[in-house]
Amino acid sequence: MSRILDSVDQPEDLKGLSMAELNQLAAEIRHDIVDIVTAKGGHLAASLGVVELTIALHRCFNSPQDKIVWDVGHQSYAHKLLTGRKGLFPTIRQHGGLSGFPERAESPHDSFGTGHASTSISAALGMGIARDLAGESHHVVAVIGDGAMTGGMAFEALNQAGHLGTRLIVVLNDNGMAISPSVGGLSKLFYRLRLDRRYHQAKEEAKQAVVKLPLGTRVWEVGARVKKGFKGMIIPSVFWEELGFSYIGPIDGHDIAELEAALSQVRDHSHGPTLVHVITQKGKGHSPAEEDAIGFHGISPTTGKKASLSYSQVFGRTLLRLARENPKIVAITAAMGEGTELSMVAAEFPDRVFDVGICEQHAVTFAAGLATQGYIPVVAIYSTFLQRAVDQIIHDVCIQELPVIFAIDRGGIVGEDGKTHQGAFDLSYLAFIPNMVVAAPKDENELQHLLYTAVRANRPFALRYPRGSTLGVALDEELREIPIGKGEVLRQGGDVAILAIGVSVASSLEAAQRLAGKGIECTVVNARFAKPLDSSLILDLAGDTKRVVTVEENALWGGFGSAVVGLLSGIPGLKVECIGLPDQFVEHGPQATLRAKYHLDAEGIANRVLTSFPELSHPLKAKPTG
Repeated sequence: MSRILDSVDQPEDLKGLSMAELNQLAAEIRHDIVDIVTAKGGHLAASLGVVELTIALHRCFNSPQDKIVWDVGHQSYAHKLLTGRKGLFPTIRQHGGLSGFPERAESPHDSFGTGHASTSISAALGMGIARDLAGESHHVVAVIGDGAMTGGMAFEALNQAGHLGTRLIVVLNDNGMAISPSVGGLSKLFYRLRLDRRYHQAKEEAKQAVVKLPLGTRVWEVGARVKKGFKGMIIPSVFWEELGFSYIGPIDGHDIAELEAALSQVRDHSHGPTLVHVITQKGKGHSPAEEDAIGFHGISPTTGKKASLSYSQVFGRTLLRLARENPKIVAITAAMGEGTELSMVAAEFPDRVFDVGICEQHAVTFAAGLATQGYIPVVAIYSTFLQRAVDQIIHDVCIQELPVIFAIDRGGIVGEDGKTHQGAFDLSYLAFIPNMVVAAPKDENELQHLLYTAVRANRPFALRYPRGSTLGVALDEELREIPIGKGEVLRQGGDVAILAIGVSVASSLEAAQRLAGKGIECTVVNARFAKPLDSSLILDLAGDTKRVVTVEENALWGGFGSAVVGLLSGIPGLKVECIGLPDQFVEHGPQATLRAKYHLDAEGIANRVLTSFPELSHPLKAKPTG
């Protein structure tokens, strides 16, 4: 039997297919997504859940003239397969291949680049207003999950859209989850709606109940408030209508015919903002993903190798240990309990771990409130997501000098998730804030000691650690405080001082070993702290060697190296070379590939030392003079 997908190169190829062919196409798309993502890694469960919805959207709307905006975008794999990219699909998230998220430069069908949650309605509203200003008539559709709908930015956009009355379609993809199960009052409202998909039937039953009352027909036709109040008791869709949105749903998100009927109705008859509520199952069609949607949200390539502990796991285990010892420790996550490994703490202390939903700003100020009352809040958020709360870190935590601990997961190069997820800026956006301590451990053992230090510091403290497996070093049984602002010398050498922080320390040590084979001896320092710097140690080494190299997995602008350069400015005869991420957004690809490209692996660091200080290759190895 020939594959339907092989004959679909662009969305218009869907228009003439029968319902049987469309259902076969859905099965083929799922097969290809499972096949490729299992081998290469990627976001699996989310994309499997929206296959029928994607087909229906592209059948009912004319992309790219009509704009489809995918919130977050980790569910866009079926969209990519149907928009001219199926031949490149095996390269998804590979270096030089397709992005794992919508990207405007990749296809005209990707109307808006995404990667972070809760942005789609804002972007779509902007597109809708632009359409109206230009006197055009195309449709704009935002596809947002119920998890992303918990983000405050989504409600800011809904509020304005309802106020303006702009023609806009919001498709709520409701599967009861973000990465973790959705939380909060809004998720309870969605749950009530999921219990009864027969919205139109319920509304008709409400009408029949009212008209049987004395003067019931007049009440139904004239008394709008009575009608809304009665309907609100049965179906809480009145919530959306009070925001200014027409509401349609709930609709079976795996029934293409039902989806098309609803989307076509909205397309042809809607004159203002409309919300289409679609019920889907995350991981649909792949039994392991259906049974464990959290575990199969994003998966790594199948290697057959046993993975060592991750830095996230070491963090979670250490925090659990500390929470057992100190009842004042509480933890906060923004819909990433499993990713940050706070789930293991929540399992033992459910009343002391708070999932606030995709609300990073709220998470930080919520933590600040806890801190004012004598608690020690640990806010565990990925580096790229914490960017969303910089104002709260400044205004609500650091100005008041509150002892909030920021456990910053995925600092540095994260790999295949690419531009929107690389943790490239945290050393920069945290180190400029007064009262903040910014630290990064060289390995998993130092991570547990620095977390212990942070808990006892009684001040704002940011602890940044990388994505992925640890180095495999032994973990000390007894935790100890590390003096704040003090680095350590790991290797002595008189030719060059290499100052490294975080994950770059191990690569710098290996680079020093390589250089020793060429007769070049390097001092290697584990800086530990981007702020405060170990000024006395750095100044002493700079004076001794006159050659300093800084190494960090962070943007060079405003990062650790910038701070060192500022400290050392004015020293006669000193040469400083900074190695880090350039002034550009880092693309997707394996961590090892990207570290090699940006000279952050051992070979790259060693080569930069040789090219920056060519005199070291000369037999006399003369020192620079002032």
